[in-house]
Formats: sequence, C-alpha cells, structure tokens
Amino acid sequence: MKRIWYFLASGAVLLLIKGCMSGQSKSVVAEGAEPSASFYDLKIITLDGKDSIDFSSFKGKKVLIVNTASACGYTRQYEDLEKLHRMMKDSLVIIGCPCNQFGMQESGSAEEISTFCKKNYGVSFLMSEKIKVRGDGQHPVYQWLTQKKLNGALDANVSWNFNKFLVDGQGRLQAYFPSKVEPLSEELLAAIRK
Repeated sequence: MKRIWYFLASGAVLLLIKGCMSGQSKSVVAEGAEPSASFYDLKIITLDGKDSIDFSSFKGKKVLIVNTASACGYTRQYEDLEKLHRMMKDSLVIIGCPCNQFGMQESGSAEEISTFCKKNYGVSFLMSEKIKVRGDGQHPVYQWLTQKKLNGALDANVSWNFNKFLVDGQGRLQAYFPSKVEPLSEELLAAIRK
C-alpha cells in the first residue's frame, strides 16, 4: 500500500513539474494572417449551460481566450484576468474555458467552478462550459485557435492551464501566450493595445 501511495505522489510531482516547465514556451505573434475559417462563426456554451456565447457579437473587439483551472499553480491569474476585464471591458472580451485535461486540476461541476471563481476572485468575465482544449473531443473553438489550416496564422499546442490566445478586432489570431505570461504583463498589454 505504501508503494502505491509513493507511486501516486511521485506521479503528481512529475505532473506539477511538467506543468511548470510547460510555461517556459515562448509567446508567438502572428501578424497579417487571414483565417480560412471565420472566428465569428464559432459558438460556445456558457458555464451555467443556459446560453450560447456567439462570437459574431465580438466584431470590432479583441478577444482573449484562456483555458482555466481551479486547482493550478496559475489559478491566481484569475485575479489579474478580472482586473484586465474591468480595465478594458469596452475593447476586450475575456473568455475563460475551464478544462480538466492538465493534472485533473478542474474536476468540479459547473456550479462548483462558478462559485469558486466568484467567491475567490470576483470573476465577472465570460466563462464557458468545461471543455477539452486538445486531443480527442477538442472543442471547435480550440480547433480554430490551435490549427493554422483554420486560423491562418499558426499551429499551437496548449501545454498547460492558463495558456492565452488573443484574437484581434477583425477575427484574426493575433498572438499566443504560454501560462507563465501574466494577464497584466507588459508583453500581453502591449499586444492588446496594438
């Protein structure tokens, strides 16, 4: 029994190290790329499952899409995402997409996720249903974000929680930022203001 617990604990540590190391990848800026599939044709269900978020309503605004988790070392980024939302809500839409694919760090129900985000971070930006951001069952939004054949700009690999994709006001993928890039970092703010 002791060996099993040691094995499980070792696996958890390896997952944590992998998650921290995955944040070492570089940001990617994609300029002037025309998508082959329209960002504005995409939709995603809200966290409460009652409505659909229609991306066509975001024309003229930049959109920041972030895969989120409630039990990650990067979870504290919710606080700065909310600050960013309040600072730029007239020109920037933020969509948090809960995902349980990395270290099983978003295992809660929609209600639990919502309560956690509001209670701990005052989240008022858009939150989607829990989705898959890579592999089998990848949500169409993340198919578009990660496949150059659809977004016209770049292929990207979502490597851990709190990876960030910035779409410009014309529906073109503008940039990708790994987990370690903070929501209020000069790097991200400069891209949003560009």
